Amino acid sequence: MKLTVLVDNNTYIDQYYAGEPAVSYYIETDDIKILFDTGYSDIFIKNARSMGIDLNSLTHIVLSHGHNDHSRGLKYLRQHYDLPDIRLIAHPLCFQPKYYENEYIGSPYSLEEITENFRFEPAESPVFLSENCLFLGRIPDLHDFEKRSPIGTATANGQETEDLCPDDSALVCRTDKGLFIVTGCSHSGICNITDYARSVCREQRVAGIIGGFHLFDTDTRLARTIEYLKALSPDILYPCHCVSLKAKAEMLKYIDIEEVGVGLAIEL
Repeated sequence: MKLTVLVDNNTYIDQYYAGEPAVSYYIETDDIKILFDTGYSDIFIKNARSMGIDLNSLTHIVLSHGHNDHSRGLKYLRQHYDLPDIRLIAHPLCFQPKYYENEYIGSPYSLEEITENFRFEPAESPVFLSENCLFLGRIPDLHDFEKRSPIGTATANGQETEDLCPDDSALVCRTDKGLFIVTGCSHSGICNITDYARSVCREQRVAGIIGGFHLFDTDTRLARTIEYLKALSPDILYPCHCVSLKAKAEMLKYIDIEEVGVGLAIEL
């Protein structure tokens, strides 16, 4: 498995690419090529070209959830590439309209538009993309300290309700060293995601985790998450995107974490 960071809030040391507060990763495994999230703008395309990555060769697009810092790049991908055979994998609710304080923060496409323009394969249950790579679908609530908090509202059947981000999911790659887990924002809870991945894959070892952990405050949730990750003892941890500096500083007191930025490449 090889993962390359196309978009992150930061750029990696001595890597001269563009960054934005968003997520996009390019993953190669089992002869498939995955674009995991698409960032907010077209910089994932520009960065990929600068890195020599040919997005014409993509076999899959996977969206962690529908927020625009993970899905808005879809419209630029469609403008620049003709990819009719690419499988688009996401939770069925990924393309619900989403708002925060009257600002639209959802996908650039409605469910109807996605169905018309992409080979959309909605997945609420785990689905294998290849022998060793799977999308987790809906994440169950397994830890009481990771209760979901609403982020704005979502609209379904003409009704607007608090958005608890049920569409938030993750990707898992099986390696010789254990599972490598790829998240977007972890609105579902990074510990919930990890334990669900271990259960679905019937593998307790975790080789690594990369992505947003949605941790901002030095509170009980952060303390319990650190406790969990310390006991889990993964080989490598890459918290990024929606993890504050204070949260990272607190994590470093107890566990080893790695720096993340556009241009980082991970091979397992």
